[in-house]
Amino acid sequence: MKCLIVEDEFTSRLILQKILGAYGEVHIAANGREAVEAVEASLQQQAPYDLISLDVVMPEMNGREALKAIRELEELSGAPGSKIIMSTALGDGKTIMASFKAQCDGYLVKPIDKAKVLKYLEDFGLIPVV
Repeated sequence: MKCLIVEDEFTSRLILQKILGAYGEVHIAANGREAVEAVEASLQQQAPYDLISLDVVMPEMNGREALKAIRELEELSGAPGSKIIMSTALGDGKTIMASFKAQCDGYLVKPIDKAKVLKYLEDFGLIPVV
């Protein structure tokens, strides 16, 4: 499994890296702009990400803007879409619904819960069901 963690906050990035690193290759981006660049490069190399963990609130380009740009890149390339889990401290319904409307596949409210991350990976078929 090839993963991209897009997170500007060090502790959340570290937690996700530890969880996801047990299942495959992990790349890091500190903001939405870097995420879009990483996805574009992976698509050009015909090695798309299986999973992207995308923070909602970030500098330079927020998560929903990055999500929109990523989905556009995937569509233009004809590659299958990555599974994208949005994460944020914002657990309000409006933020959650806006994220799903922007075509995310999952949503986590921080602090990151390992069991919830693993459940998404199982549901997405990225790891075997334990």
